[in-house]
Amino acid sequence: MLFGSLFLFAQQQATSWEHIEKLGVNALATIVFAAIGIVLAIVGFKLFDKVTPGKLDEEILQKQNMAAAILAGAFILGICIIVAAAVHG
Repeated sequence: MLFGSLFLFAQQQATSWEHIEKLGVNALATIVFAAIGIVLAIVGFKLFDKVTPGKLDEEILQKQNMAAAILAGAFILGICIIVAAAVHG
């Protein structure tokens, strides 16, 4: 009985090491997917800026247009949700 419980304990320890060994690969994948998501969000914002009349960043930063900022924020949030769903699978 004692040896059986020690054997189970040893097996549990081995499986936890498997997760630790995969930690580096998983962390790298997280960084890569985060970078892809950020790039796609920026590209989406730039495309949105192209299809809207005027310069959206100028409206937000120089003219302090709150409505344009809310619109741009909602668009970026929508793009990020789509990218997150695509990355998650």
